[in-house]
Amino acid sequence: MQVIGTANGRTVPHDAAPTDEEQAALHKTMFAYAGTYSVEAGKVTHHVDISWNEVWNGTDQVRFYEINGNTLALSCRFINPANGTEAQYVVTWEKVSSMHSGTVLTEIGAF
Repeated sequence: MQVIGTANGRTVPHDAAPTDEEQAALHKTMFAYAGTYSVEAGKVTHHVDISWNEVWNGTDQVRFYEINGNTLALSCRFINPANGTEAQYVVTWEKVSSMHSGTVLTEIGAF
């Protein structure tokens, strides 16, 4: 599995090569990691192999999930890297039918 998350209203660099300040602002408003996962009732654990933050490599990131009809919500609480405060993050997807490709999973909201 792979995860990439970004904040709303991120800095847009003025050029193809961001300044040091722009680059720092971009880094503070995103996260990314990849690895394997395991699932238990109401909980998915991401076993991180590689991450934007080397500290996360080799760690387990626990997320809680809820399936409600055609929606799947993942949630977690951790320290917001942009401002150092604890925050709850929730991402929700809705399973929708497509006339051409069967079933697709579409993100409908993130907080």
